[in-house]
Amino acid sequence: MEQKLAPVRRSGENGRESAEALRERAGAPPVGKSLTIGAVCKQLEREFPDISISKIRYLEDQKLLSPRRTPGGYRLYSPGDVSRLRTILRLQRDEFLPLRVIRQELAAGRADSDAGVPSGGPDPRTLRRTRVADQGGALYTLADVLDDTGAEAKLVRELEEYGVVKPEKRDGEVLYDDTSREIIRAVKELARFGVGGRNLRVFRTSADREAALLEQILAPALRSRNPERRKEAVEALENLAATVSHLKYLLLARDLRKFTQ
Repeated sequence: MEQKLAPVRRSGENGRESAEALRERAGAPPVGKSLTIGAVCKQLEREFPDISISKIRYLEDQKLLSPRRTPGGYRLYSPGDVSRLRTILRLQRDEFLPLRVIRQELAAGRADSDAGVPSGGPDPRTLRRTRVADQGGALYTLADVLDDTGAEAKLVRELEEYGVVKPEKRDGEVLYDDTSREIIRAVKELARFGVGGRNLRVFRTSADREAALLEQILAPALRSRNPERRKEAVEALENLAATVSHLKYLLLARDLRKFTQ
């Protein structure tokens, strides 16, 4: 008499699925698996709609990311690399921190440990904002900026002419702060598409109007003689700036949809 073998049960039968199967159905990569740069973009695009391959490469150029390379030169991002990238993007989006400060936070391990702050303890975001306000930022010569960004002196002069970049003059020397340096770096990327200083006047005008609006909202508190009130106003200003930045992105994304329909 032939003996029937019981069918082999696979995880997922009887309404149960393995953790790995659930991860795959949710679109998440297997634990410990390295990802290509394109896969990283796809994984993060829901939380960060403006993520792009060029942006990830830019952060790598800034020594904020160090993915391993295959013998063929392809980038492979470990789960740790993806977690670090997510932290960087959140610090940029939520706290409006410059890359210089983000690099310092990552090096000190403070950004990675935010989730472990006990309830009732000091908010690490507030501490970071305080440090940024206290540091004031470094200043760089034109040679330093050109060497760091790869931009040409002609482009920087054009940005100064149209008021996009506003350097300082000290003892007859022209100096640029971190914000100016990052603006120049960003414009260099746009220059690849033929965008120059003249085209950027619309951004400068928009930024000037937004700054004036925010100043009008918080002017009394910012000019207060009470140090605590001024500190709260600075924090509110940074939060408002981040909100305005996100709003601008949403409005731009809405208007650009018509080009893809």
